Order: sequence, then C-alpha cells, then structure tokens
Amino acid sequence: MLARRDLLAGAAALAASGSLAAAAGERLSEDALLRFAPLGQVTLLHLSDLHGQLLPAHLREAEINRGVGGARAEPPFLTGAAFRRWFGIAAGTPMAHAVSAEDFERLARSYGRMGGLDRIATLVAAIRADRPGRTLLLDGGDTWQGGWPALASRGAAIVAAMAPLAPEAMTGHWEFTYGAEQMRALIAAAEAAGTRFLAGNVQDREWNDDVFPALHLFERGGVAVAVIGQAFPYTPIANPARLIPDWTMGIQAEKLAERVAEARAAGAEVVVLLSHNGVALDRALARRIEGIDVILSGHTHDCTPAPLTVGRTLLVASGAHGKFLTRIDLAVAGGRVVEHRHALIPVFAEAIRPDAATAAAVAAARAPHAPLLDTVLAETETTLWRRGTLNGTWDDLICAALMAETGAEIALSPGFRWGTALPAASPITMEAVLEQTAITYPNVWRRSMTGEQIKALLEDVADNLFHPDPFYQQGGDMVRAGGLGFVLDPDAPKGRRIDALTLLASGAPLEAGRSYAVAGWAAVGEEVAGPPVWETVAAHLRRLGTVRIAPNAAIRLA
Repeated sequence: MLARRDLLAGAAALAASGSLAAAAGERLSEDALLRFAPLGQVTLLHLSDLHGQLLPAHLREAEINRGVGGARAEPPFLTGAAFRRWFGIAAGTPMAHAVSAEDFERLARSYGRMGGLDRIATLVAAIRADRPGRTLLLDGGDTWQGGWPALASRGAAIVAAMAPLAPEAMTGHWEFTYGAEQMRALIAAAEAAGTRFLAGNVQDREWNDDVFPALHLFERGGVAVAVIGQAFPYTPIANPARLIPDWTMGIQAEKLAERVAEARAAGAEVVVLLSHNGVALDRALARRIEGIDVILSGHTHDCTPAPLTVGRTLLVASGAHGKFLTRIDLAVAGGRVVEHRHALIPVFAEAIRPDAATAAAVAAARAPHAPLLDTVLAETETTLWRRGTLNGTWDDLICAALMAETGAEIALSPGFRWGTALPAASPITMEAVLEQTAITYPNVWRRSMTGEQIKALLEDVADNLFHPDPFYQQGGDMVRAGGLGFVLDPDAPKGRRIDALTLLASGAPLEAGRSYAVAGWAAVGEEVAGPPVWETVAAHLRRLGTVRIAPNAAIRLA
C-alpha cells in the first residue's frame, strides 16, 4: 500500500519536474521535464517495454485495467480519474494525458506524440552529465521486439539503435522468441556496447545450470549497488516453448532470496531487482523477500507516478514504448537506503531535442524498410488503440480482418499490450499495422472448434490473467474476440468467469456441441502455415479504404 508520505513525496517530485505545475494546454520544455533536485549518491534511470518503438507515437493508456480481489482498489488497477486522484494529478494537464485515456483525442492533438528513442537519449545524457559517476540506466526488457525493423533484423537493428544509450543492464521476455542462437548473438552485441544481460531465473533444461548471470555489482557515488535480473518467468508458456526448447524459466522466489543474500554478502548497500514479472507479482515478491530496496518492474506496461511501497521496498514501473523515463535518486547511509526522490518523466517528443547519434541510429534501422513502412493502406475515422482489459479498436479491426479474409464466423486475437494508437482522421500505414502484429509466429490459422472448446479456451486465458494468487497471473489482457459476445467476471471461480456466450451473426447462444469456423493468429502450441497476419490485415484495409469501428458492447465485464 502506498503510504501518504510517499504519495506526497511523489507529488512534490512531479511538481518539481513541471508535470503537475504545467497548466492545461501549456507547452512543456525540455528543461521543465528534467527539473529535479538531486539527492544522495545514486541515481537509477529505468525504461521498460520499448517493444522496438523507435519513433515518437501516440500511446493511449487503458480505460479498463481490471485487477482481482483487494488489488482492484489500488494502483496499477486504477484508471482515468481514479488513477489521477490517487497520485494527485490535475485533469487536462500534460501528466494527466500521459497517464490516462481521458479526453485522449483532444489532448493528443494538444500535446503531440510521446517517446522516441532519440528523445530518451537526450534525457539520459542530460541526467548522466548532471550526475557523473552516480547514474545507472537499467532496461526492463521487451526492448528488441516490436515493429518491422526489429522483426526483419531479428532484433539486431534495435540493439544497434540502443547502443548510444548504453544501458548498464537489461533483462528480457519477447527477446527470447528469436531463439537461443539469435539471443546469444544479440546479447554479445549489446554487451559489446556496454549492456549486461541479467536473468537469474533462466536455466538449462538438462543440467539446470544458469544460462545467464543473475546479478552484477556496480559502484556508483561510492555506493555498491547490486542489480539482479529477473526475466519473464512464464515465457515458455505465454510464448512458444519450441523457440527456446532447451531453457526453462520460473518465478523461483527462494532462489531470488538467495541472490539477494548473495548480493548483501558481496557488500551491496543497495539491492535493485530489474524485473519483468509485472507489478502484481513484484508486489507479492516484495512481501515475501526481504532485502530488496528497489524493484524496477516491467511487463504489464503500468506506470507509477510515485513509488508503491511494500515494507522497505520501493516498487517503480515506467510504462511502455518509451513513453516514460523513471528517475529515482537514493541516499544511502550505514549500508541502507535512508531517503529517496522520484520522478516519472513523460517523454513529450515535441519538447525534447533529438540526440544526434541516436537519431542517426534510428534512421539507419528504418531506412531499408521505408517504402514498405510508409505505404498507406487506408484512413481511419475512429481512434485505433489496443491497451485495456477487453477489446480495443485495433483488436476489433484485426478480428474483422481475420473473419473477412478467411470466412470464419469467429475470430480470436491475443491480448498483447504492446502497440501504438492512431487518432481519428489518421492514415493507416503498413508501419502502424506492423506495430500491432510483428512477431516471429504471426501465421493466421482457421479451424473448426466446438462451443465447448471456445469457452474452455476463454476460461483458460481468464484464469491466467485473473487468478487470485499473483504467483499464477501471467499479465497481459484478455484474448480479443470478433463475431462473439460474452460477459467476463474476473472475480468468479475458475471455469465460471465466462458467461452469455453469443454468436453475433445470429444472436443465438453459443452451443457447446456445435462446431464453428474460428480464425486466429499467434499460435503458441503448434506451428501453423497460414499467411502472416499483417498481410491479412493489409488486404482487408485496402478493400475498406476507410475504417469505422463501432463501440464494442458485445464483450463486457460483469
């Protein structure tokens, strides 16, 4: 639970950075975004879940981010006005736009795009210059996957683009879907640029040996700082295990506790967990494991305008796609953190000068693919977005394409949280489609499934997301569906969360024993031979010309 003193400290830091102080509609400056009163000997910088997003983009937060049990009433499972009120953020301000979907279309026009690797590099360079020998830039993973330059180069273009930033350490998740051999090559390239890959919860299946180093001890400002890396523990379940058949992963709480003790025994005065667990699981781990000073959390794309506190542990999340850069300064005395100061810095692209070296690296990554990426497929009259517990409009569009192009009655699409937004009246380029779909297992499938099988699949996904024990939650959002209506009750018992299943074409209840034609993509269990989904979506868009997506009232929460 966030203590009042931490809430006030977080609000003060935001105000100091200019995020709260700026009035609605006011343009921010680079100096205002960087404004911060330094504290102590150590400055941690954190970004996570870049998903290969090299350019500034519109990034819409969730309207619904449903938790279960008591977690529903606290961050990160608050959205909109409730989220703002929790953190003391005024409506209509730049920070309100950054952390909320409220009035998205108008505020997106007012404040412009966010992120951009060259803008992040500018902020990082300025903070490093202000805090020489005291700064650690840590990357929470899901960095080398997302978009066409990443996929076409199997991650190499993103490694090269990240090189000017030179994070001191990173961990991973989607990176593993390039396969073990390519992962080793990417890690070698990243380490040559100064980035250590840490993932203590990845082991070899045959001997159970660690595949990667678990931790590294850094010295900053005369303080020994241990960084422990935790990759996404469910990667071989949430993604195809066939892509990394020789590696296993898990939460491994007992082993993590041993790593913390090992770090302290080696002289660490600060212990940082660089995590790709997601906020709910990281909060549960903080309750179980003593001795972690800071958890830098990734995977669930949440952001924390002030740290969440669990005992003596500070839990921080930094959003996704380069939308935010977190700064947290630590004062250390007597071998422990005695004070901290934090800012979640919104990366408003129009306010920040691009870093020249990073801009050149980004241009080099995109140049070979520019004709493809710039191809206009259609125009949208509806704002397209993905992030949220239930279907977003991008998901509705993908599902409509799957049904139209395959002749299926029902479409299923994974509940990925990555992907940019497109405001209404925007052209839909091939790059925009690929930002939603570019993965290593993109093939479209069509098969016959009974109503019973469809319900079982939906129930299985719901249990992975809404299990009452965070140790069994895998993050992400609910599987998206087209041609199908249902009611989801996250608090219901296992096997009873999905109700009122309806075939939208007829309005009739789904029949358990009847077979239905179902299309989907991103098969985890087996490899399929259909076309990549971006070709299916592109063909559909070319036929449509103009996209209009009606509000989806067929899928709702109980």
